[in-house]
Amino acid sequence: MPETFFGAIADDFTGATDLAAMLSRAGVPVTLRIGLPGPGAVPAPFEVIALKIRTTPPEDAVSEARAALRWLRKQGAQRLFWKYCSTFDSTPQGNIGPVADALMNDLGVERTVHCPAFPENGRRVFMGKLFVGEELLSESPMKDHPLTPMRDSDLQRLLAPQVRRETALVALPVVRAGAAAIAEAIAARRGHVVVDAVETEDLAAIAAAVAEMPLVCGGSAIAQPLPALWRAAGAVARADATLPVPAPGQVVLSGSCSAMTRKQVGRYLDAGATGYRLDPLELAKGQLTHAREWLAAQDPAAPKIIFATAEPKSVAAAQEALGVTRAGALVEEALAQLAQDARAMGIARIVVAGGETSGAVTRALGVESLTLGPEIAPGVPWCFTGDGAALALKSGNFGAETFFTDAFALLGDGPSAAAS
Repeated sequence: MPETFFGAIADDFTGATDLAAMLSRAGVPVTLRIGLPGPGAVPAPFEVIALKIRTTPPEDAVSEARAALRWLRKQGAQRLFWKYCSTFDSTPQGNIGPVADALMNDLGVERTVHCPAFPENGRRVFMGKLFVGEELLSESPMKDHPLTPMRDSDLQRLLAPQVRRETALVALPVVRAGAAAIAEAIAARRGHVVVDAVETEDLAAIAAAVAEMPLVCGGSAIAQPLPALWRAAGAVARADATLPVPAPGQVVLSGSCSAMTRKQVGRYLDAGATGYRLDPLELAKGQLTHAREWLAAQDPAAPKIIFATAEPKSVAAAQEALGVTRAGALVEEALAQLAQDARAMGIARIVVAGGETSGAVTRALGVESLTLGPEIAPGVPWCFTGDGAALALKSGNFGAETFFTDAFALLGDGPSAAAS
């Protein structure tokens, strides 16, 4: 049996964590890699490689994804997964489509499926249209995302300008007819096949239809049913990990400006956490010293949060003054430095909100791989590093309003802000 059976490539760090959590929930041994594994990496049966390519130039994203694919195939991976956000975060240029096309080319396949649906978190696909809760994607808060504003909800229309192959749809009536009907419909189509899914039961039927496909693309939820199918076929075995107990000390670092993160930050401050707000305009003047001094003066064990989270108007003003790329980079660099400061203070429990921020923080901390722990919310687990730290890497819109309090309470043995 090959050392690695399943290999996933994720376009950001929180998305990779989300996928690894789904697989871990299914009872398979998962290793989450932060970036491309080095030459000494020991392969695991289930590998998830977290890249930071959601908003990089398409040619760079393709290059990194292909390098990850080469490593996974070298370890023997038989099933490959291209993981992107359940809200299909992308621009008209990519990077979802270009990477999917490149992986198809390298694998020599003529079709793949796209299923970003995650009903447990309110993401559903109906007649090819992506819904967030009860709203179309284009009418949800995602329409104002600072990096990937989503102004269309039709997945085929979103994919079309990004890919060189044709797009197609397997609609809900076919999905409800069962796995055999889904498989037949997929086989009759070529290129990028979008598949409807409204309920978790739909994902189970789709998973049964695509379990033998070399490449599947989508959100994490479609991957959760797959290990049980492979286990039943004798391809993989169940294994439960023994989890470490992290050292104390806590901090929240929030770079996300999503609607849910804004609520979570407000709720955490209202619950008694002390906070420091980062302003990109001040960071541009070299004013990070104030934030570092503030953090150094805090009790490591006390509830605290450093955040750049702001309303869309404030984000737009900073982007207009500094440029979208520079405004985002300043925040990421600041929070990465503050994460290093926190670890130097002995703070070992760190919650990070935002995919780009999570990538910057994990790289700054020199994290190469993570062990998956308990889920705080669907798709958001605690993860443990080799040096005794615990990280929770949260996608902007995931989790309840009490997420930050819930996260520290789940680990226990340490004070946290009480829920209001």
